[in-house]
Amino acid sequence: MPKDLMKQPAIVIEAVSPIVDCGRYPSKHIQGERIVVEADIFRHGHHSLNAVVKWKKSNQSQFQESPMHLLDNDRWQGHFLLEEKGHYFYTVEAWTAHFASWLADFRKWVKAEEKNIASEMAEGLKLLTKVLENAQARDKTFLESTLNNLQQSLNDPKTFLGIVSDQILTALVNRLETRKDASVYDPYLEIIADQRFAVFSAWYEMFPRSQGTQPGQSATFREAEARLKDIQEMGFDIVYLAPIHPIGITNRKGPNNSLSAGPNDPGSPWAIGNENGGHMSIEPGLGTLDDFKHFLHQSHQNGLEVALDFAIQCSPDHPWVKEHPEWFYQRPDGTIKYAENPPKKYQDIYPLNFDIDNPEHKKALWEEMLKVILFWIDQGVKIFRVDNPHTKPVVFWQWLISQVQAQHPETIFLSEAFTRPKMMKALAKAGFTQSYTYFTWRNTKTEFVEYLNELAHSDMSEYFRPNFFTNTPDVLPSALQQGGRPAFKMKLVLAATLSPSYGIYSGYELCEHDAIAGTEEYEHSEKYEIKIRDWNKPGNIKAFIKKINQIRRENPALQELTNLRFFPSDNENILFYAKNTADNSNVILIAVNLDPWHTHDCTVKVPLQGIGVTDTFYEVQDLITDAKYRWTDSNYVRLDPNVEPAHILRVIK
Repeated sequence: MPKDLMKQPAIVIEAVSPIVDCGRYPSKHIQGERIVVEADIFRHGHHSLNAVVKWKKSNQSQFQESPMHLLDNDRWQGHFLLEEKGHYFYTVEAWTAHFASWLADFRKWVKAEEKNIASEMAEGLKLLTKVLENAQARDKTFLESTLNNLQQSLNDPKTFLGIVSDQILTALVNRLETRKDASVYDPYLEIIADQRFAVFSAWYEMFPRSQGTQPGQSATFREAEARLKDIQEMGFDIVYLAPIHPIGITNRKGPNNSLSAGPNDPGSPWAIGNENGGHMSIEPGLGTLDDFKHFLHQSHQNGLEVALDFAIQCSPDHPWVKEHPEWFYQRPDGTIKYAENPPKKYQDIYPLNFDIDNPEHKKALWEEMLKVILFWIDQGVKIFRVDNPHTKPVVFWQWLISQVQAQHPETIFLSEAFTRPKMMKALAKAGFTQSYTYFTWRNTKTEFVEYLNELAHSDMSEYFRPNFFTNTPDVLPSALQQGGRPAFKMKLVLAATLSPSYGIYSGYELCEHDAIAGTEEYEHSEKYEIKIRDWNKPGNIKAFIKKINQIRRENPALQELTNLRFFPSDNENILFYAKNTADNSNVILIAVNLDPWHTHDCTVKVPLQGIGVTDTFYEVQDLITDAKYRWTDSNYVRLDPNVEPAHILRVIK
């Protein structure tokens, strides 16, 4: 037997939760949340145990602790509060409760009326005398008095038992008894405490250059400010901007991604960099850095946060291309390779090479990316949507995000990764606050139930926070192309009520649905041209969006993910689900018609006990229409998508 095993404590601590990948990554929670910690704790024999949860912020030296209690079958539970934003460490410590172990056996001897228990009584006195060595002031006085009373009761086991069973005494012993065989779970586990925005938010994506009134002419930030009130009135929290940096000239793309651009074509904002600068500069057509800061200020005045797009790529004209050619992929002939995603080609974009062999070049590249993020944080930006993070190493993101959040714990990073499931999960574990998802391509009841149960009720819920975008500049789903206004309303309700965070790309409120045939690409994509819109044109759903966002804000049950439960409906075209607060003070029942073309009806089943209803009948109010209904455990639902595609029902008690 190896020597070191002889020194290991006998108490076993395992199956600790919350935990992500055996403690390799932190679990994610919210400031103010009470963390419930559980663990299997046991040892050989029949001894009693004591256990505590220990926690501290990452920048603190001393742990705080709170007691754990036994649930059943050696499963213990305790909790602690995340009082501040930031990173926390926590663990579990357990030790043999020698006095409690003695007391349990002594109680049995007395109950059995065993006559010869003088030795057991002496053992109890010895244990209490040992505890007295650790006592001070009032505790010491109390223990001395107790020991004196016990000495006088040595001939009366029942009186002796009554004294040693006193709750004040046992609590005092638990606090002062030496933890001589204590076992501590290793390694320490980590938790991130984020701001509320990290979980609950509504995003609005827009191109600042398209917020003007003159066809073909870029709006400035000052002109784009005019849209902020409209976005705020629809109920959004975050306005996310497509890249705002100088746009390259070389290989600039024309309308619909054509290879030739005219002299007035603005090019793709994701082709970053020209003679006016790169990732820390402003596209001149939008104005100056001061204009951006004014836009930021006006956003805050309207109750909006601004998210910037962080796209790690360059146009051939970016200053980095000349200053650091070693950061790019070199072809055998010495030229730089442009971006490709077969069969798509991006001749206007050079990807950066994160597979550099030279450690000094790699270090310089990583540090430049950190410099870019910190620059924009200094301007007042707290939120970054990261373009294609899955094409860069996971360890890079783990380093970058930890570096940023060590200085600015309030910073939010949204991962725009539509890729393999395990890579999306790895990015979330590496530190991304929120993540894009496959929601955009989920259409059937089975698809929604399977996917949402995975997000809300698997181990993903500890680290993966979904953001349900209904559409993006790159993705116009077929349902929105074909389903008309009802499809846009249906998809919005699903995104906004299934996930605490969701987003739309501008034009959604106008039900824009024209696509290039056979693709999910927008016809006349805003990525390659300036679009001027009538934001109040007939047929818009702005009032509906405002109503849904208002419902989200007023109902805390919709601001969580793990409280989601699907209930039965006997029609595959109607998805029925519920969300409720822990105390059932806010219970929301949602039925959505997934078919934007046809009316459907069904019977839905509601487990009354599960929603805190004690009466056979109860009242629900449709928060979309204000209609009220008398419901029971089985209810008829009919949804005409041309009227309203969904019920969002609040249970009235």
